[in-house]
Amino acid sequence: MPMLTQLRQDHANMARMLHVLQLKQKTLSAGERPNFQLVREVVDYILDYMEGFTQPLESVLAERLQAKQPDCQVLTERLSCDYQALRRQLKRLSNDIDMILMDAVVPMDRFADDLKAYLDAHRAYLRDERELLFPLIREHFEDEDLDRLAEALPEGAAAELERLQQAYPELYAELKEAPEPVS
Repeated sequence: MPMLTQLRQDHANMARMLHVLQLKQKTLSAGERPNFQLVREVVDYILDYMEGFTQPLESVLAERLQAKQPDCQVLTERLSCDYQALRRQLKRLSNDIDMILMDAVVPMDRFADDLKAYLDAHRAYLRDERELLFPLIREHFEDEDLDRLAEALPEGAAAELERLQQAYPELYAELKEAPEPVS
């Protein structure tokens, strides 16, 4: 099941990005100013990834899973709502980062709390996917279903990391230093 392997790798990569954001959030909570340009790169990358990869894949996956197992609709709709809430949180953070980078007054304690809330919510979402959605995929999808889903995936983690390295060099350097996430 190479498609599930790819999804797990994508989860690991996202966990690394969340770890980088967590380090910056801890810096903020300690009363210090983190590298907001790096925070900007992480947030931009996650937003790009959500819109260019996660959203289309989630739609295809939910549709096919509901067709195979209609009682999965409650779970897929909840995950979709959770995902949309994550996206809204991240866009709010992005707007706040814009204000910070333009030297506007943004209460850092509120920003740190909002960032922590986003990190907690995103980790919970990844956990739900790993513990609830992935087992359903394994149980209900045949090889041909997985092949069709694989067509909706990006070309691969290596290509995505190469793009990351070129588009966000400072973030890529931080990710190389981030520890291997624990599943």
